[in-house]
Amino acid sequence: MIRHIVFFTVPEENREAVRKGLSVLTGIPHALTLEIGENVKTDQWGNAVDFVVYGEFADEAALAAYKAHPDYELSTRTVKPLRDTRVAADFDSGLAVTRPIVG
Repeated sequence: MIRHIVFFTVPEENREAVRKGLSVLTGIPHALTLEIGENVKTDQWGNAVDFVVYGEFADEAALAAYKAHPDYELSTRTVKPLRDTRVAADFDSGLAVTRPIVG
């Protein structure tokens, strides 16, 4: 499974418009799970992130299909001019470290 995580920083005045623009992504059928969340900002070290997109995809082909969907482009066109920062990461959960590495 591929996990797709994207972090956004957004000026206060653009938050509702960004939330609405990101919500378009939830209508794309290729994700097993897709959630848009607003950071509750309780981390002791840093709370710069405002929104998180979290998705789970069966494989890289499903993630590519998601990114090729017209609603992905619509969301990008809507959100890009309203946000400050975007940081994304994708990883294969089957290769993820799930216990302490000893030695």
